[in-house]
Amino acid sequence: MFGEDIFHNSPATAYYLPGTTGWGATYANIPAVLWNPQAQTTDKNFGVRENRFGFNIIGTADIPIVVEASTSLPGQTWSSLQNCTLTNGLIYFNDTQWANYPSRFYRIRSP
Repeated sequence: MFGEDIFHNSPATAYYLPGTTGWGATYANIPAVLWNPQAQTTDKNFGVRENRFGFNIIGTADIPIVVEASTSLPGQTWSSLQNCTLTNGLIYFNDTQWANYPSRFYRIRSP
């Protein structure tokens, strides 16, 4: 099997980060997709709204993301709040539990 396409008939997708070079539409015959989610902190949906804290997340359509929260930015304890896909490249995230913590930090990562 050495030398054969290891991804043949695989439902895999290769994700690459912004700023990297040399990527095309495929990698080893599988789709290659830019993974670039960003929290929007300057639009009208950012902040406290109707007893929740939330924000829009934009990026390449259909990329998978996980939104996590922690009470300490350098802390090692992050809780997963939402696993989702950026359908059409946009999703609104909201945290209805934000007021239960003295501070709350958020990050977006790959699943």
